[in-house]
Formats: sequence, C-alpha cells, structure tokens
Amino acid sequence: MRVIVDVMSGDNAPGEMLKGAVEAAAELNASFILVGNEQEINTLAVENGYDLRRFDIIHTDTVLTMEDDPLSVVRAKKDSSMGIGLRLLSEGRGDAFVSAGNTGALFTGASLIVRRIRGVRRAAIGTLLPTTTPCLLLDSGANVSVSPEDLTEFAVMGTAYMKKVGGVEDPTVGLLNNGVEEHKGTPLQIEANVLLGQTPGIHYVGNVEGNAAAFGACQVLVTDGFTGNIFLKSGEGIGKLLLHAIKDAFLKNAVTKLSALLVRRSMAELKRTFDPAEHGGAPFLGISKPVIKAHGSSDARAFKNAIFAAVAYAESDVIYDIATATEQHRNALNELQNAPQRDEKTEDTTAKEKQEGTT
Repeated sequence: MRVIVDVMSGDNAPGEMLKGAVEAAAELNASFILVGNEQEINTLAVENGYDLRRFDIIHTDTVLTMEDDPLSVVRAKKDSSMGIGLRLLSEGRGDAFVSAGNTGALFTGASLIVRRIRGVRRAAIGTLLPTTTPCLLLDSGANVSVSPEDLTEFAVMGTAYMKKVGGVEDPTVGLLNNGVEEHKGTPLQIEANVLLGQTPGIHYVGNVEGNAAAFGACQVLVTDGFTGNIFLKSGEGIGKLLLHAIKDAFLKNAVTKLSALLVRRSMAELKRTFDPAEHGGAPFLGISKPVIKAHGSSDARAFKNAIFAAVAYAESDVIYDIATATEQHRNALNELQNAPQRDEKTEDTTAKEKQEGTT
C-alpha cells in the first residue's frame, strides 16, 4: 500500500499534515509519498525529530489555496501539491490520495485527472454521520446542484459502499427533505422521490427529515451537495455546542465537578462520537481510484485518521462494487426506457369492445 499525501493544503499545513502522516506511518504497514515544499518538510522533520526514511518527497513550491478557482488544479496551478498528487494517483504511482485542500478543486481534479468510474454521471463525497446507526450522507459538498437522476446514482453508490464498508446487509435509502409526505420539497425532491421509488437494487424508504436521520431513519441519506454540506456542518456545530454546554454544566461547582469524575469515561466516548477529527476523511464515491478529502481545519490527529480512512477504502476494493452496481443501474434504466410504453387509451377502447362483445 502506497499513500500519496498532500502536505501543503489545509488551514494547518504543512506542520499538522506532516505530523499526521508521520503518526499514521508509525501504525500502518504502508509507504508514503509526500507532495510539498521539500525544504519546509525537511526543516519540520529536523525540528520535531521525525524519521522520514519511509517517505518519498515530491517537491513543489505551488500551493492551491481555498480561495483559488477549482479549475486552477488543471490550469494555472496544475503543478500544485494537489495537482501533482492527483496525477501521481492517476499514473498508478500510489494507491490512494489524501488532501485537506480546496474541496471544489479536489473534486474537479479527481474528476478530470483521476477520472470517474466509467458511466458514472457524477462523483459525490460520502460522509459517515455520528448517528445511532451507521448513516452515509451523499453528497456532503461536491455538487452544488444535481438532477433527480444524479440522486438515484448516489443512492446506488451509497448502497454498495454501506454493504461493503459499513457491513450493512440491506442498507435503507432516504431522501433528505423538509417532510415525509410525497408532495414535500422542491421539484427536485418531488421528482427524485418518484425515481428513487422505481430504482432497482436499493431499499428506498422515502423522504427523511433532518431530525429523523439522527435516529436511524436510513443508512444512506441522499441530497445535493449544497444542502448536504449545510446539514453536515450544522450538525457538527450543534454537536460542539452541546459538548461545551455539558462541560460548563459539570464545572459549575464542587458537586458537579465530582459528578464529572464519575462519568469521565462516558463523556470521553461521547466527545469521540461527535468529534469530526475521529472520523477521518471522506471518500469521493464514483472516482476510479481512492481520493480522500480531509477536513480543511484538520489537525494532526484528524489528518492521521483521514490517512487511515484512505487505506481502509483502498483495501476494501469497494470501487469495484460501486462500478458493478452503477453498471447494473444503467442497464436497468435502459431496459425501462426501451420497454414498450402502455397506451392507456387503446387499452381502454379494447376493454370496452370486449365488454360490448359479451353483452
């Protein structure tokens, strides 16, 4: 296993990215390619006592920032750490790529350089939510606008992922909406709800409200990337607020502080559940090779976990399952589109003639 790491992208690059890679290397049977400023990497290694003998370094001075246009990764900044890393993956010089950089640029580069699985309309970011049962959110930020057909494909890819990686035998699929009724939502949700109900190979349970998703309403939750990203970050914010409120409550006086000691272990588990850093990175489902998006504000622990996620994703071989599932999905759609359309007017006339013939 060889992991390509973009150490120059993200709010805390390159220090936290390098530290996370070094910590991951200590626990994984894998080799690494670090893409970034070689002088900065070596300086940080000397200052912190890192052993880089298991790391190859590909030098670049160019960094793609959060403010850059997404197309910069294939144009003005194609030699950025992100652009080079994606090309290395495309050329087969590594098995997975991890970056905490510009989401739009990473999505664009993954689609244009690494390429989508053959026949896949759009890739999507799949994020596991800290819910009562495992739930994969698709899309959590890659596609601002989508079509109903895209959402059915997300459902198919998410189902394949949760079967293989999540260990769920028959994942249920829900459509994120502002109500469970069939008439709820924008035209996108209304049409998608109908199409999802007709999609073979998935276990569709209908519209799912945001509050129900947290309590196991489905194992795959599909939506557009704009809505999904707001839903995800709102949940993260509320989780942090809740943890702070609980902490403040336990620190009010001597009695509450004593109580905190008694539930310290449970509180630590609760914090891990809601801490995005514990869940690592999110894969781009639909891309032909493993590309993992780490949180832009990742510290070393979060970035290390993103590398763990990249290795697990690559080793699962779930990309093959996604390719197979989406191909079957396309074939089923083609059969439905090519099936003879029922002429209701002719059928009604024929039925009437038969009825008259028997009287």
